[in-house]
Formats: sequence, structure tokens, C-alpha cells
Amino acid sequence: MSTRLSRDHLARRIAADIPEGAYVNLGIGAPTLVANYLPHDLEIILHTENGLLGMGEAPQPGRIDPDLINAGKQPVTALAGAAYFHHADSFAMMRGGHLGVCVLGAFQVSQTGDLANWSTGAPGAIPAVGGAMDLAIGAKRVYVMTDLLTKTGESKLVDACTYPLTGVGCVNRVYTDHAVFDIEAGRFAVREAFGDNTVPSLAELIGLELIDRTDAAASVPGD
Repeated sequence: MSTRLSRDHLARRIAADIPEGAYVNLGIGAPTLVANYLPHDLEIILHTENGLLGMGEAPQPGRIDPDLINAGKQPVTALAGAAYFHHADSFAMMRGGHLGVCVLGAFQVSQTGDLANWSTGAPGAIPAVGGAMDLAIGAKRVYVMTDLLTKTGESKLVDACTYPLTGVGCVNRVYTDHAVFDIEAGRFAVREAFGDNTVPSLAELIGLELIDRTDAAASVPGD
């Protein structure tokens, strides 16, 4: 059984790659966990598409403000200096290229960087593309956070997406529970493999030829 990171460990791994001064949007679902692991000594400004800039981590129990939520309707906190604004202004930020990084979930990512993260047919799926389309094209860097395999064991990293596309050629990096992949010259490049995962074992799981960009075996992050 190959090593798999928990979602919290993976969120921490993603947080470590976000540079100081970045304006960041965290998509609905698992990507919102990244907010809880951003270093407190760095200035990283979180944006949510429903109209908040300067979002903080999830509130502690008993300190929830029911009027303060993110785009996924989860309770959030606001940091000192946070700003609130109209939904349309928030989308103008996204579409205008003012976000440095977005982190989105995915059903599939193709080896050319196409993203599919919505479906009208999948159980429990978001039934419309929503703001993910604007984020995928508007952010300077698009990171994906997802499990490598579906519940039935199929790879979410594919040659070509079969789900409806959110964006074409937009993904820069994919963080999975097995490894981190970059999109490089129309192929997946393994940047970091977790635990006992190797480039050959990942290639077998995915069913595609992979580029090896690992400098050394990565260990599972600790608590």
C-alpha cells in the first residue's frame, strides 16, 4: 500500500509553497484547509469570491460569526485590515489578473494542463462551473489539490479530460495525496513523491509516462 497524505498534511504542503505577498484564492472544499497552515510571520492575503480580502483561518469553536463566510458558505475569520466589497468587484479582481495563486479541486487534470472540476452528472458534484472558470484563467498560477485516484481506483491525472472543462491549459501544479506534479511540455513531471511512492510506481497508477524531476525522496510532513 503506497503512502498517502491526509488532506491536512497536503494542505500544509501547499501552504509552504505560497510566497510572501501573494494574493490567493482557495477554492471550495479541501483547498480551504490551506488557510489553516499559512505561516503567521508571512503576509499572504486571502481572497474569497463572495467579497472579502484579508480572510483568516477557520474560527475556533464558539467564536463563529454567522455573517462571515467564504464562497463555500463555511465560517471564516477576517484579519486586521480586511476589506469587504461587492461580488462584482471580487470577480473583477479575479478576471483582471490581480490574484497570484488559486488552489482548486479537480475531477480530472490533463497532461496539457486542462482542468475539469465540475459536473452535472457526478453525485455530490458542484452543478455549475461558477467562479472556478474565472479563477482558472485569471490567476497567475493555478494549483490543484486532489486525491490522485478516484474511489474506484481510476487516475484523476489523465491524457485528456472526459469531464466538462473548467479551463484549458491553465494548471501549473497538481498536489495529490501521493505526489506533487508539475505540467511540463505537455506531460506530468513528478516534482516530489511522498513516502514510498516512486516515479515508476506513480506511472503505473496513472498509466502515463512521467518526467522525473525529483531531487530526493520526500518524507511525509509531520504534525
